[in-house]
Amino acid sequence: MRMKVLRLFHSGVMTAWRQRERGLRGLGHDVLLLSARRWDEGGSVVTLTGDPADPLEPEGSVEAVATVGRHPALFAYDPRPLWRAMGQRWDVLDLHEEPFAVSTLEALVLRALRRQRAPYALYSAQNIEKRYPVPFRWWERWALRHARAVVACNERAGEICVRKGFPGVPDIVPLGVDVERFAPADREPPAAVDPVQVGYVGRLAAHKGVGVLLDAVAAYPDLRLTVVGAGPQEEQLRERAAYPDLGDRVSFAGAATQEELPALLAGLDVLAVPSLTTPGWVEQFGRVVVEAMAAGVPVVASDSGALPEVVGDAGVLVPEGDAAALGEALLRVGREPGLWERLRRAGLERAQECSWERVAARYDEVYRRMTKVARSEAADAGDPEVVVVAYGSTGLLRAALEPVRELDVTVVDNSSLPQVRALCEELGVRYLDPGWNGGFGAGVNHALARRLRPGADVLLLNPDAVVPVEGVRALHAALRAEPDLASVAPAQVDGDGWPARVAWPFPSPLGSWLEAVGLGRVNDRRPDYVIGSVLMLRAEALEQVGTLDEAFFLYAEETDWARRAALMGWRHRLVPEVTATHVGAATSSDPQRRETHFHAGQERYLRKHFGDAGWQVARAAQLAGAAVRSVVLPGGRGRAARARAGLLARGPLSVERQHFPRGARPDHPRRERVDA
Repeated sequence: MRMKVLRLFHSGVMTAWRQRERGLRGLGHDVLLLSARRWDEGGSVVTLTGDPADPLEPEGSVEAVATVGRHPALFAYDPRPLWRAMGQRWDVLDLHEEPFAVSTLEALVLRALRRQRAPYALYSAQNIEKRYPVPFRWWERWALRHARAVVACNERAGEICVRKGFPGVPDIVPLGVDVERFAPADREPPAAVDPVQVGYVGRLAAHKGVGVLLDAVAAYPDLRLTVVGAGPQEEQLRERAAYPDLGDRVSFAGAATQEELPALLAGLDVLAVPSLTTPGWVEQFGRVVVEAMAAGVPVVASDSGALPEVVGDAGVLVPEGDAAALGEALLRVGREPGLWERLRRAGLERAQECSWERVAARYDEVYRRMTKVARSEAADAGDPEVVVVAYGSTGLLRAALEPVRELDVTVVDNSSLPQVRALCEELGVRYLDPGWNGGFGAGVNHALARRLRPGADVLLLNPDAVVPVEGVRALHAALRAEPDLASVAPAQVDGDGWPARVAWPFPSPLGSWLEAVGLGRVNDRRPDYVIGSVLMLRAEALEQVGTLDEAFFLYAEETDWARRAALMGWRHRLVPEVTATHVGAATSSDPQRRETHFHAGQERYLRKHFGDAGWQVARAAQLAGAAVRSVVLPGGRGRAARARAGLLARGPLSVERQHFPRGARPDHPRRERVDA
C-alpha cells in the first residue's frame, strides 16, 4: 500500500542521513521531509542541499525550514511551513525528534490546531532516564501516551519511553549505514612484522575516552593510532601523544567529512570506540561502529551504553575505562590467528542489518502497523489459539476445555498441580507449568512467549467459563471482519442463566464520582472495552501493544491492555450473537482475597493511567460511595460496604502486599511484542 508520509527530522540537513527517505520512496511511499535549513552537525555547520538528478529525492520532496535555537531539544522550527504541511492529507506523521523536545510540542500543537488526524510516530535515542523539569515532562508524557509508534535506536531508550507512558512496544531500528559507500577493501590482516593500525573516529571530548585509548596504545609498541576528529580535548590529547611512551606512534588527521571517511577507514586494521559513561551522557548507538563494519574493519569497543547491543558478536567488548584491557584487545585482534578474519565476516553481516535498505523496510513495517494495514496471514487463515490460565478447580477446568479441545489449546497451571497436568494429558491439550503463581497476566504472557501457532489470534478463556467451539469461530470471524478491532467478547450468562455485563467504560476518576453520586448510567452509555473471562485478542494488536502488564495480579490486566490498545487506535466490541457461560470465582474461594485483588487492580490501573493524584480523586469517590452504602444497605450488603470502605481507607495495594504477597520472579521481562 502506498502511503503519504510527512517526516520532521532536523538532521536531514545531512545528505547522507536522508537515505531513509530515499529508501521509503523506493518502496513506493510519497514522503515529504521537513528539515533544518542549517544545522551544526559534529562541530560543522551544514546547509541543506539537494541533488535535482536524484530520482529518489525529486523536487519538492525535501523542504528546508528555518530554525531558532541550537540545542536539539530546545530549538523550534519556523511554524509556517509546518502549518502548511499539516493542512494536507497524510497517512502517517513521523516526528523524528525526542518526545520532550520543543520541536515535538510545536508539531503536535500545530497538528491539533490543523485538526490533522493522521497518527504520529516519535523517535528516541535517550538511554539515560531523566526527569525533565515542568513543562517538558508534561508534554513528554502526553506525546508518548498518544503516539502510535516509538522508534528507538537502542533498547534502553525504548524501555524508558514505555516507563514514561508509551502504551505499546517500541520499535528498535538501528541507525543506517551506506553499505555501498563503506564497501570493504580487498585486504588481509596485518602481517606479524607490521604494526597494527588502530583508528579512532569521533569527537575529541573527555566522555569519548580517547585519553584511555592513548594510554592503551602506549602500553603496546606494536600499535599505531590515527585519531580522526576534532573537539575541546584536542590540545590536551596532542600533548599526551607527545609523551615518550608514545613517540611518533600517534597521528591526528583532523575532522573528516562523510565523503572522506570511507578512505580513512580503509587504511585501518581495527577501530577503537572507547566511550565512557558519565552522569549526563552514555553512548546511544555509535554509528561509526557499523560504518567500520561495513568497511570490513573489526571493532573493539567499551561496554558503554548501547555499544554492546550494536557490536554484538561482531566485535570485541572491553570494560569502559580499562586501558590495559583495551590495549590487549586491540593487539589481539591484529595478532591472534583467525580472529581478524572472523570479526570482519561477522561485521559485514551486522552492517547489512543496518543498511539503509533494511532501515527503510523497518520503517515501512512501523507505518503499516500504525495505519492498521498490516495483516497476519496465520490469523486470517486458521482458527485462534486458546490460552487458559488455571489455578486448581479441575472440575471447572474440564468443563471449559472439553468444548474447545479440537483447537490449539495451552493450559498454564499457576497452581502446579499434578491433577491439572493429568487432566490436560487426558484431553490432549498442552500443559505448561511456569513454576510460580505470578497472576493471570504473567500466566498469559508465559503462554504467549511459547506460541503453538505464532501469528494466530488468541482466545483468553477463564477456567470457569464455557463457550462452544462454534462460538469461538463466530467470535473469530467478527474479529477479522473489522481491521481496527483489537478484541471481541461474547455475551455472558452466569451459572443460573442470568445475563452478566461484558462491555464497560474505562475506569476513571470522573467515572468513580459519577458512580458515587448515583449517575453511573451516564458513564455507561458508551462502553469502551470488553472484559476478559472469554476474550479474543487480535494478533496484530498484540504485536503493536505487546503483552499484559504483569504488575497486575488478578484483575484489571485486560482493562489496562484494552486501554493501551485504545490509545493506539484500536477498538473493542461485544459480539452479542455468541453467548458464553461464566460461573465465576474459580481462582479463589476466599471473597476477601478476591475483593482485595480486585481493588488493588483498580488502584494499579488508575495510578498508571491517571497518576497518583488521579487515584486519590477516584479513591475519595469510592470511599464516599462505600460509606453511604454501609449506612443505607441492610445486612450482608451493608457489612460488605463497610469492609470495602476499610480496604479503601488502608489502601488496596498496601493490603494486598501485606496479606497476599506473591514471590518476585528474578527474570521479570520488559513489555514484549507478540509476533503477528
